[in-house]
Amino acid sequence: MIRIVIAEDQRMLLGAFASLLNLEPGMEVVGQANNGKEAIELVHRHKPDICLMDIEMPVKSGLEAAEELKDQDCKIIILTTFARSGYFEKAMKCGVRGYLLKDSPIEELADSIRSIMAGRRIYSSELVDEAYREENPLTEREREVLGLIADGKSTKEIARQLYITTGTVRNYISVILDKLKVTNRIEAITRFKEKGWFK
Repeated sequence: MIRIVIAEDQRMLLGAFASLLNLEPGMEVVGQANNGKEAIELVHRHKPDICLMDIEMPVKSGLEAAEELKDQDCKIIILTTFARSGYFEKAMKCGVRGYLLKDSPIEELADSIRSIMAGRRIYSSELVDEAYREENPLTEREREVLGLIADGKSTKEIARQLYITTGTVRNYISVILDKLKVTNRIEAITRFKEKGWFK
């Protein structure tokens, strides 16, 4: 029997996945979590073979939970609605065994689970193609500046921390906004997060 934990913050979807997988021969859903933190607790408690994990969840994301669980025997499969640059790369670093689309037929998901249990890794070609389509346009220094902005630092504080002038910080910010095609700092942070480019 393949024992499964599912982590998904949309309750209706969580229930649907659980019901459908429980109908599959040789599969049993032993735990359902609404966020990454609950998923980690359920994996430790039930010692499942597989954990199906959404990426964007409250408290802890699926990727944060996968990172924490990578030394467990449980095989992690990420289920997502869309591809974002950086997510696939992060998922690989966390050692996930599957990276699949949520809208795949349940039979396909069940087949993927069986294949992963047999030692294979399965990554949806649409997600992989999309993940590599768009590169992060910022240099390392520009990413550093944006990271400090995201941490709530002022122009003066950034200048002090990076040992540069406030004018140079403003220049960096101007270049960042231009490269990300946004008009202000908040939009820049949001866009950078949406793309999964924050490390």
